[in-house]
Amino acid sequence: MSTPDAVTSDRADRSTVRSLLRLWPYVRPVRTRLFGAASVAILASCTGLVFPLVLKWMVDGPVADHDPAGIWLGSLYLLLLGIAEAVLFGLRRWLVARPLSAVEADMRADLYRHLQRLPVAFHDRWASGQLLSRGTTDLMLVRQFLAFPLTFLLVNSVTILIGVIIMLAQQWTLGLVLLAPAVPLMAVCWLFERHYSLVARRAQDQVGDLTTVVEESVLGIRIIKGFGRHRSQAHAFRELSRTLRGTELAKARLLAAILTVIVTLPELAIGAALVLGTIQVADGRLSAGTLVAFLSTALALRWPVESIGFLLAMSQEAATATERYFEVMDEKPESTGTSPVAAGKGEGGLRFHGVQFRYPDAPADTPPVLEHIDLHIRPGESMALVGATGTGKTTLTALVPRLHEVTAGRITLDGEDITAMPREELRARVAVAFEEPTLFSATVGENVLMGAPDTAGEADLDRALAVAQADFAHALPQGTATQVGEQGLSLSGGQRQRLALARAVVGRPGFLVLDDPLSALDVHTEAAVEAALRRVLAETTALIVAHRPSTVLLADRVALLSGGRITAVATHHELLRSNAEYAHLMSGDEEDDR
Repeated sequence: MSTPDAVTSDRADRSTVRSLLRLWPYVRPVRTRLFGAASVAILASCTGLVFPLVLKWMVDGPVADHDPAGIWLGSLYLLLLGIAEAVLFGLRRWLVARPLSAVEADMRADLYRHLQRLPVAFHDRWASGQLLSRGTTDLMLVRQFLAFPLTFLLVNSVTILIGVIIMLAQQWTLGLVLLAPAVPLMAVCWLFERHYSLVARRAQDQVGDLTTVVEESVLGIRIIKGFGRHRSQAHAFRELSRTLRGTELAKARLLAAILTVIVTLPELAIGAALVLGTIQVADGRLSAGTLVAFLSTALALRWPVESIGFLLAMSQEAATATERYFEVMDEKPESTGTSPVAAGKGEGGLRFHGVQFRYPDAPADTPPVLEHIDLHIRPGESMALVGATGTGKTTLTALVPRLHEVTAGRITLDGEDITAMPREELRARVAVAFEEPTLFSATVGENVLMGAPDTAGEADLDRALAVAQADFAHALPQGTATQVGEQGLSLSGGQRQRLALARAVVGRPGFLVLDDPLSALDVHTEAAVEAALRRVLAETTALIVAHRPSTVLLADRVALLSGGRITAVATHHELLRSNAEYAHLMSGDEEDDR
């Protein structure tokens, strides 16, 4: 898997054009309007090149002949040309605004959908700030590139070409003088592109890092305040901001350098052409009107030439933003499954067949987290999973809904290999409740009903809340329509855990995976939840991570996980009598950290 640091080092080997061409599938639906906008912009720019020709006619005609009517007519021509140029540029802007907003929206929607389909291992590796910056800042840079640099790189190139042809036609010797800086300018632009692309990529990655720090500080504000760590967090933020500022200043220095060259060389060439042209006018070899038209054309080309630096800089930033976008889009999503495995006798319920698991980012020489897991939870049975801290209990439960993929072996539900099922079907059959409950910025009812089919209603919601002893929801200001806020931090830990449990049971799942779902409850609430949960467990097949004897007693049998292996399976009382490790675990309050 690629991470931001891994891809920055080889940025110099990538083609800007190749990166930007990857935008074509998104641009193709709006290509007609974009090409139309480019054509309008070229017409507007070429309209500006007619000004010098009108001036030539005025100087050599009405001005030389002292004809006031001709001067007024020439002024009218200039006014009409100016209005036409302004209208055409306004039309170009109108043509690109709506389609490019749609392109940005489509790219952002695709990124969001893709993130939902990427495996948990991807999200474990990537900082959330890096993903946020790709979906916001980077896509804004892409839209700006499509709206301005993409069009004007073409428009300015055509304008410069036509302008040079006009100047050569007017006086080829002066035209060659103005063309003299072309070769050194192209060399400078090539060097600028190579250096600026690296600095632009570094700046965008640093924006992602800074976004991560801000997000973590907001989500962890209670910890920061509780431990008085606001100064250290502010220091970390200042350091990242200072680093980003240094990178932005490096970009500014590069841009200033190329602008200095781009502005200076053409100005020197125009000055030389002015001196040479004046001498030719004095000798009678050139008319004053031609010199005025030539110099006016040269001055009209100043902006197209001088804008090359800005356009190249914006193009490089768009290219790196495109790369960063497709780094995520190129990540392989969760697989959809393979060929089905036939069910056999005795294969009902939830079964682990020689399961082995190693985290994708773990060094190759480290032992697996789980190894040779053979476990059978019979239909309608509840099994508690017990083990010391770090033995992999949470990891084992994450394999059932395929939040992680097994490294070896297989898991079956009622005899069918879970990798043969579409993930939507698998996760409709298996409900989960994690020890760390996550709630979304939505109502209580919406959070709970996430675990139910779309047809679920108020009766299902009320039943789930009752099972989880979460009737407190009805006493909230707007009842189950109350917004819980980001991460549900407006509720207590026990309340969040009960809502997460209600979400797990609301859909009446055939298989239930609970990761220590009662850890944040007080003794009395825990007893009430357990009493209601027993009725739910009687109708489902369940795997329950447990640390306390009261939770273990919910299960029909207990599996002891030790050293990444299942070392014993029996009832709670049998293990207490026969297994010293289990008896030790039940005598304390062990907690799992992964």
